[in-house]
Parts: sequence; structure tokens; C-alpha cells
Amino acid sequence: MIYVIFIGFALISWLIQSRLRSKFDEYSQVSIPNGMTGKDVAEKMLHDNGIYDVKVLSVEGRLTDHYNPADKTVNLSEDVYYSNSVAAAAVAAHECGHAVQHATAYSFLQMRSKLVPVVSFASNWVQWILLAGIFTLKTFPELLLFGILLFAMTTLFSFITLPVEINASSRAIAWLSRAGITNVNTHDKATDALRWAAYTYVVAALSSLATLVYYIMIYLGGSRRE
Repeated sequence: MIYVIFIGFALISWLIQSRLRSKFDEYSQVSIPNGMTGKDVAEKMLHDNGIYDVKVLSVEGRLTDHYNPADKTVNLSEDVYYSNSVAAAAVAAHECGHAVQHATAYSFLQMRSKLVPVVSFASNWVQWILLAGIFTLKTFPELLLFGILLFAMTTLFSFITLPVEINASSRAIAWLSRAGITNVNTHDKATDALRWAAYTYVVAALSSLATLVYYIMIYLGGSRRE
């Protein structure tokens, strides 16, 4: 049954990613009324929220957009930075939503930031520790338990990420309408694009939880055999 669940999550994730790319391709062809580029949208949203110490930069790649709280930069992919499309405006506003969260000390963002060092370590080592723990379960069950604890931190990180991303999108959608960046013909498209982006985080969190349960079952099974 657990393998059926994993396959189901993998299929759902693939479908959502495909749908997300399709949505962004579609909305990348629709221009916003005032012709502002993603860079323009980002800078205006930052300034409208009283933020002047965050730089808006262009980075390579597709869907590589992110906010870096360490150096206070909104990093937009070239397709977003230079485009005046609905998709670009939505992405730029979403990333600036994270900057606003940072400036206002949004609690879930602070929690996620505190977990970054642990999750960074876990991401590099947890799979190896879990694999070794499975092979040594009968002789050294503590190793698998340690791996499970590390993986639990990554799962917790995934679930804390959900309100962070959803809140950033909510801020973006509200501001896009309030600032007149989108209108009655484009606002629903911006909302739809961000909604599909949020679905990817939901699936990732649930998939991580299912994987955590799987490893816990292996550990408990080994303990019962002892």
C-alpha cells in the first residue's frame, strides 16, 4: 500500500508540475495593462510597503525566482525580470511577498529560517543515514532512529513552508489588485498562476509526510522482530 501511495504522489506531483508550466506558458503571453516588467513590479511592491533596502536582481534559469533573506535580494529569473506578462507580475509580487514577510517579522518565515541550518545538514546526509540504518537495524537501531529524526525535521520544514508560501501569494494577489497592476481581465489569471504554484508545496509536504511514516514503519517493524 505504501508503494501505491508513493507512486500516487509522484504522479500527482508530475501532473501539477506539468499544469504549472502550462499555466505559466499561457499567462506569459498575456500582458498586464500598464506594461510594467517583473523588475518594475517588484520594485514598486517593495517601495509601496516601505522597503528600500532590498535589491531586485536577475538570475539565470527558469522558475528559479526566490527571495534571499540573508542578503536581502529578490532574485527573478530572466523570463520574469524582463517580461511584462501576467505570469511575471504574479511571480515578482509573490517573491516580494516574502520580503514583506521578512520586514514585518512574519512568524512562520522566522521559524523556517531557524530550521535552515538543520535542514541543510539533513538534506546532505539523511538518505545515507537512513540507508545505513536500515541495513544495521537489528544491530544498531539507534542509527535509523537518528535518520528518522533528521527526516522529520525536513518534513516539518515542508509543512512550515506551506503557510509561508500561501501568505506570500495572498499578499501578492491583494497588492496587485490594490496597486492597479492587474485589472478585471488579468487578476484571475495572476491568482490562478499562484494557486497552481502553491499546489506543488502541498504535494511536497504530503509526500514528505508519507515517506516519514514509511521509515517509522520500518523502524517499528524491526523493533517488534527483536
